[in-house]
Amino acid sequence: MRVVIAEDQVLLRDGLGRLFSDSGHEVALSVGDADGLTAKVAGHRPDLVVLDIRMPPTFTDEGARAAQEIKRAHPDIGVLVLSQHIETTHAIELAGLGGFGYLLKDRVLAVAEFMEAAERVARGGSALDPKVVSRLLGQGDPRGSLSPLTEREREVLALMAEGRTNGSIADELVVSEAAVRKHVGNIFAKLDLDPASDRRVTAVLTYLRG
Repeated sequence: MRVVIAEDQVLLRDGLGRLFSDSGHEVALSVGDADGLTAKVAGHRPDLVVLDIRMPPTFTDEGARAAQEIKRAHPDIGVLVLSQHIETTHAIELAGLGGFGYLLKDRVLAVAEFMEAAERVARGGSALDPKVVSRLLGQGDPRGSLSPLTEREREVLALMAEGRTNGSIADELVVSEAAVRKHVGNIFAKLDLDPASDRRVTAVLTYLRG
């Protein structure tokens, strides 16, 4: 896997580079800002771009805007955004693009989980931080539209939004994969979502946003 890293904190940038290198991946480029990042990505053609949501010069949303530009110009490239704080507006906007991850920076400390999430995003999957998902589920249902869901179905929905597979959800909840498939089917039916969709996170977040 070829990786481009854009992170203004030198220690974190170097640490990320070592994590990927030690895991057998190639760090094609490592930079400290988002200036011209889309063009640089085009030149290196990575499988994954990892970038901070806030970078110089204003430390507001440079990374978020760069992520959007990269995904629109290169939809096949995975983009993993790191953030110090939960910013749900950007999470909702970007998650709908597919091949996207949004993790809090402290998630990097759980190396195995972080690398699994990064590799999943590079393959076109999704990865949302559990704390981000919790915030989204807490504020994204102003009309009580999730009320038809049982408590267990809400748990499954939250894990789906993290990008978990049915097998991973089954392991987390200590139930059978068949039980998870049944819950997922019930969720799609109750929320009137397309059960054939292969972008479950996008479907869930689109629903919450609407």
